[in-house]
Amino acid sequence: MDKVYPDARSAVADIADGSTLAVGGFGLAGIPETLIKAVHEQGARDLHVVSNNCGDAHGGGLGILLAAGRVRRVTGSYIGENKEFARQYLAGELEVELIPQGTLAERLRAGGSGIPAFFTPAGVGTQVAEGGLPWRYSSTEPGAVAVASPPKETREFDGREYVLEHSIVADFGLVRAHRADRHGNLVFSKSARNFNPLAAMAGRIGIAEVEELVTELDPDEVHLPGVFVQRVVVLTAEQRGDKRIEKRTVRI
Repeated sequence: MDKVYPDARSAVADIADGSTLAVGGFGLAGIPETLIKAVHEQGARDLHVVSNNCGDAHGGGLGILLAAGRVRRVTGSYIGENKEFARQYLAGELEVELIPQGTLAERLRAGGSGIPAFFTPAGVGTQVAEGGLPWRYSSTEPGAVAVASPPKETREFDGREYVLEHSIVADFGLVRAHRADRHGNLVFSKSARNFNPLAAMAGRIGIAEVEELVTELDPDEVHLPGVFVQRVVVLTAEQRGDKRIEKRTVRI
């Protein structure tokens, strides 16, 4: 099956208001920048974004959607240095579910594998399990919590306590890969693999922007099989080069 789309705009055209997007990347490494920009141009609003973080405050990655007020909810692990992300969260403009990074990875993987839930020791004895984490602050009463996380089921196995976490299934998974064939089999480059395979797995429709399209891939090369990818967008030379440096460090 040939899964190649002519451009990013056509690949994201059916992303509707209120959609859930699982988005690959870690910081600005391996982010599907071109697909994110296409979603911004397309106009979808009230999005629920599932990603390790939400871009940077300068419009990198998901930051462009955040700054435009198009994100309603974020499920992720890191607010970090994105001051606009923190501002919207503390001002009650944005709902944020912060979860342990490994738990996020496994919730995405489980969603793509057809596993509805799993038990993990991560978060036992904390508000992750007991509830009360602020998901949304009040927009009228500074510091007041408007929506808090609910308590989760816990169970003991072999004398150790575990918390039940539900898998994540998104409407779309947006990822960036180094190489692909026309069937959607993907190869990622080094650390840019990060959350990308998991985000594609969790999406009912996986959309991959790729730097290189090849006729054939050695099966042993494939990092993510094409069964998880429904659409492939081949990047132009300009788009391939659009890789931001999150922190430039020099040695004197």
